[in-house]
Amino acid sequence: MKKSVYINSIGSVSVQKTFDDTSFLEDILSYKDTTLKVVDPDYKAYIPPAAARRMAKGIKMSTVSSQTALKEAGLEAVDAIIVGTGLGCLGDSEKFVSDIIDNDEQYLTPTRFIQSSHNTVAGVIALAMDCKGYNFTYVHSSISFESCLIDANLQLATDEASNILVGGVDEMVKHHVDTHRLIGHIKNEPIALEDVLTSKTKGSVIGEGSHFFVLSNIKQDSTYAKLLAIRTYNTLDKSKVPETITRFLEDSNVSLASIDAVIMGNNGDVEFDHYYNDLGATLFENIPQLAYKHLSGEYDTASGFAFWLANKILKTGSVPKATLLNNIKTTAPKTILIYNQYRGVNHSLVLLQKC
Repeated sequence: MKKSVYINSIGSVSVQKTFDDTSFLEDILSYKDTTLKVVDPDYKAYIPPAAARRMAKGIKMSTVSSQTALKEAGLEAVDAIIVGTGLGCLGDSEKFVSDIIDNDEQYLTPTRFIQSSHNTVAGVIALAMDCKGYNFTYVHSSISFESCLIDANLQLATDEASNILVGGVDEMVKHHVDTHRLIGHIKNEPIALEDVLTSKTKGSVIGEGSHFFVLSNIKQDSTYAKLLAIRTYNTLDKSKVPETITRFLEDSNVSLASIDAVIMGNNGDVEFDHYYNDLGATLFENIPQLAYKHLSGEYDTASGFAFWLANKILKTGSVPKATLLNNIKTTAPKTILIYNQYRGVNHSLVLLQKC
């Protein structure tokens, strides 16, 4: 018999004040830009200053969010660490290559090279807690975080592990921004937060962030929700999306009418938001619809922010006004569906239920 999988704790560093658990998206930080940087917590409270100076930003963000998740779950160690990232520590890769050129391939320090690999974050976290268990990093573009959830879900449901630290992290670096601006994936003009979802222009607002969770097959007092199901699709014809979602819910023994809210990945890109808009006008017409990428920015593991949002909603019973897409209200939501896609590919469905 497969065991249930619970989300027992969360930790988040994003462009909003998500690392501070005293409020839940009540004080929204507005902006007017095309790129968004995270609100930096006091890293000195989590990392010795000497060590922090040598760390890439993604590592520092992940150290804070992972420690927050572990503390809330009351754990000092876990059985496995699984991290998803689209870019890894690309910033250190960029700096190392620049150092090679600037120093004529001489007198190079190895730190940036050592920290430039995609699995650096998972390795640093494991070293900090002396975890010698399963350690894996998924680099699956915009379903990197979902790939981690699938892996953890399988291990926990089959009793191969009891507590798994799962996270998604991506940092914003100049080379990535310049490249995506060149190919038109970033909006040409600065845009205000409140106008992103209705902008009707090409491209999105790029962000960054780190989101970590402790998943377990043991329910405890800190538990946020139960992970009912998760599925990803690399390619999916637009006409098949409603049918696919309906089948996904049926396979999970959940009816569409029982969905209390659906969180969708609208990012203001007029070329691809129609995936969500069409669903909102048809399949999800009578369901409360929420959005998050106008708050978090777009990046490969932005769905980690949606996962954080869903868990907070299920535990607190409140829905932040800044996330509302339609006027249908929900009170004390018990079941939430997350649907995401990026530029028409890498579709993902995640189903969560209040314990």
